[in-house]
Amino acid sequence: MTTMKAAQKRAQAKVEYNAFLAACPSRRLLDRISDKWVVLILCALGGDNSPGQPGAAHADAPKAMRYSEIFRLLAGVSQKMLTQTLRSLERDGLLTRTVTPTVPVTVSYELTDLGLSLHHMTRGLRNWAQTHMAEVLANRENSDARTS
Repeated sequence: MTTMKAAQKRAQAKVEYNAFLAACPSRRLLDRISDKWVVLILCALGGDNSPGQPGAAHADAPKAMRYSEIFRLLAGVSQKMLTQTLRSLERDGLLTRTVTPTVPVTVSYELTDLGLSLHHMTRGLRNWAQTHMAEVLANRENSDARTS
């Protein structure tokens, strides 16, 4: 009987991930990262929060942001939802949380390399949504008119 080392088990499990299977952990990860607040937090920390045309390719460099900056930027997010989302992203290794002992305490968040790799995809998703929103709204209006 052969025994597998932890690294071998991880390598074998990686090959076996399949989000189409209900029990696959990658399905839970997809559920988390497809959340609108996750996408917007990753875009904010990735430097995509500059004003400009929807879908513009311009983005600043990734940067650390304080909790209050993120909260102000994400219109409509509750403090509870923002806190829960930031904690889950930190747990998954997508961002780091840094506490600076000042008065009052300063807490900042920054993308990790793993978070930055996901940010590149979420930027495209956000840009697509902004670029095609008028077309989607027109399609919704046409569909609603047909069903009324």
